[in-house]
Amino acid sequence: MPRRSQNKPNTPASQLTWSPETELIGLEFELVPIKDCDLFPQYTIGLHAWFLEQVRSTNPELSAYLHDGESEKPFTISALNGEMISSGRQIQLSANTSYRWYITALSSRVLQWIAQWVKNLPEVLDLKDAPLQIRSVSIAHAPTTYTQLLESETNEAIALRFLSPTSFRRKGHHFPLPVPANVFHSYLRRWNDFSGMSVDQDAFLAWVDNYILITRCQLTTTKVLAGKKGAVTGFTGAIELSLTKDAAKQPEFKKLFSALGKLAPYCGTGHKTTFGLGQTRLGWSSQVVQDLPDVQTVLAKRIEDLTEIFKGQRKRTGGGRADEIASKWATILARREMGDSLQVVSQDLEMPYETVKTYVKLARRALKGD
Repeated sequence: MPRRSQNKPNTPASQLTWSPETELIGLEFELVPIKDCDLFPQYTIGLHAWFLEQVRSTNPELSAYLHDGESEKPFTISALNGEMISSGRQIQLSANTSYRWYITALSSRVLQWIAQWVKNLPEVLDLKDAPLQIRSVSIAHAPTTYTQLLESETNEAIALRFLSPTSFRRKGHHFPLPVPANVFHSYLRRWNDFSGMSVDQDAFLAWVDNYILITRCQLTTTKVLAGKKGAVTGFTGAIELSLTKDAAKQPEFKKLFSALGKLAPYCGTGHKTTFGLGQTRLGWSSQVVQDLPDVQTVLAKRIEDLTEIFKGQRKRTGGGRADEIASKWATILARREMGDSLQVVSQDLEMPYETVKTYVKLARRALKGD
């Protein structure tokens, strides 16, 4: 259930402190719409852009690093958590109702910026025509370091809950199953990039494949919009992972298994974690995950269907970059069918207006010729 606003003041910065050595943290923002307002279905693009603009306006050097794509992203953001309903082609938020939004940081460099940022937060997160008051900020995942995770108590089993759709990339497609090797590959990439304690990937993943078992699971798959490149098929739910007896033959990997499980809430699971996917928590729960608004599901399905049509056509004609172009055509055409203007689509996808205009014409022509 949503939490009604109590008109409490912003959390004092003195309550948001951590040691200079901290490398990992998770923050929870309480956001309250100033008025009843509508969001476009791919609104996580806006959350992502707003956060990066906050970085750019105060630390251009860090902003350039976050944009360069040369490493794993040292942060995650969630979608909004709270009561949302479909309203025509939009998602409706209710005034004076609290929504929760999560940001995590995975490196000391980002932590140093966040420590200064939270001392002077803007009063409003302006998500296009949806002004959201930042009512409070609290610590959701305790400040820690990679060394502390590694030196903490070793667990023989780990339960993980996937709160938002989670997916991996495999052979150019989405792979919506929590196979242990995929799950721990996801965590290890972040570990190797940011911990300063790099581990041989092939050796560890071979160990995972041999000695980690799924002892129970409860999963549901769904289609969701994520980022700027269309729809993703992902899973939500929970799994429990346990070690076999022979896993103890390599105690250093057993210790890493436990540390990576504890890393999961900070780094998320799978791909597109900076657009709300892969939100992960520790512990088993059979509680039903909040449903996506209908408009998101409908649009995601339409984008996926169009993508398959365009990919098939482009492969028959031998077009280069077939998958990427097909996805862009599908996203633009589906958004236009839902009533979005090409100007809005151009801004959301950060593409030139004339390119978007050309792509929608080509997509319509291709669809008629299918």
